[in-house]
Amino acid sequence: MNDGDFGLEILKEGNGSRTRPPAGPARTALFGLAACLALAACGGGGDRPAAAKSGAGGAHAAIKATVKPGVEVFLEKHLDLVKGKRIGLITNQTGVDGLLRTTIDRFKAEPAIRLVALYGPEHGVRGNAQAGEYVPFYFDDKYGLPVFSLYGQSMKPDPGMLRNIDEYMRSFDTEATGKVPEAAMVEGIDLMIFDIQDVGTRVYTYVATMAYAMQGAAEAGIDFVVLDRPNPVNGTVMEGPLLEYPRYSSFIGLFPIPARHGMTVGELARLFNEKFLDRKAKLTVVPMEGWTREKYFDETGLPWVIPSPNMPTLDTAVVYPGLVAIEGTNLSEGRGTTKPFELFGAPWIDAYGLAAKLNALGLPGVRFREAWFTPYFSKFAGERCGGCQVHVTDRASFRPLATVLHIVKTVRDAYPAEFAFHPDYFDKVMGTASVRTALEAGSAVAAILETFEPGLRAFSELRRPYLLY
Repeated sequence: MNDGDFGLEILKEGNGSRTRPPAGPARTALFGLAACLALAACGGGGDRPAAAKSGAGGAHAAIKATVKPGVEVFLEKHLDLVKGKRIGLITNQTGVDGLLRTTIDRFKAEPAIRLVALYGPEHGVRGNAQAGEYVPFYFDDKYGLPVFSLYGQSMKPDPGMLRNIDEYMRSFDTEATGKVPEAAMVEGIDLMIFDIQDVGTRVYTYVATMAYAMQGAAEAGIDFVVLDRPNPVNGTVMEGPLLEYPRYSSFIGLFPIPARHGMTVGELARLFNEKFLDRKAKLTVVPMEGWTREKYFDETGLPWVIPSPNMPTLDTAVVYPGLVAIEGTNLSEGRGTTKPFELFGAPWIDAYGLAAKLNALGLPGVRFREAWFTPYFSKFAGERCGGCQVHVTDRASFRPLATVLHIVKTVRDAYPAEFAFHPDYFDKVMGTASVRTALEAGSAVAAILETFEPGLRAFSELRRPYLLY
């Protein structure tokens, strides 16, 4: 594959050889990034346990691991990258190898790796914080490391996080017990590693954290390494509108890519570095071995670890590229239930009637079951809601973006007095106001979907040089 002119390093699969194409001209603008780093790391090697092939439309058969994530490839073949360097690791609970050993543990056990600090994305290094919850600085007693938040304290790594760790950590929560480690525990870093499992959708903050972290590393003169992981909902299908940049750029969608982009985090890092960052990072991507673009996560044999509190299963990830738009309405998207983004509804909806209307549309790859649920937090907490559960019957033909537009249009037509958009948020999720205004004007969903096609074709060409698989 042509690696393109990226000004970065790519470690090829198998033989560990490196190609270093010459740096191309730095393009384009991304703000003055005053925000946060959050990357997650994995480790590993060795045989992996068989995983149950589940997920929407998948057969329930045990399969053997066929994919080796970037962290395992790194530990087996590319420790030369960290020789003599102090390492900062952006990671969370998804940073594991095929045997569920954490990247942090793998790094701590490897004599060649000098790990000096951890950096966490939204939800924290252990994934225990709810969406949008502030994550403070703390000192981790288990690992003996300072843990900086790239979500709570800033969105881009402050220079102090990278160069003056001792001084910086003392500026946060110094009166709280256990927040100030000894000076010997904190030193500056020379290289930042990112290893976090993404979910394949633009509207997910881990990718934004990676972009901000890359920008921060570039500004601080620190090398940046991405340990690649699968796109869990495959790398072939692209859906939705391109984000209108910079007007609708936000932490839930920074750059002009589709809602469902069909890229891995390593591929996105290559694209961002060449096309969108103000200053290019000295980037190295360690690819996976064995992953091919058509694979869903349950076809890799790797263990599924919940990426965030409201992304419990691969089934959630399959519907999420579309159903996340429900957050931009006054419907419950199922937060506060055991089926977030698979359930949706409101106290004023007749579940039987709505399921009948949606099933009558004959949408490909999906059926709607009438459902009643009572969220224990978020919208309508403690109130019984009527609505539907989305059951994906064939994920190959299921299109979550088209599906959610039909849901919104159907509910809006059936309950014009009750239904409402949260316009600013809906538009940020979609990356444009045009979808909402078209729905408000009564446009057919098919007509709205047609407007996405030119952007998707252009993005397909734009991304091509940055694909690794």
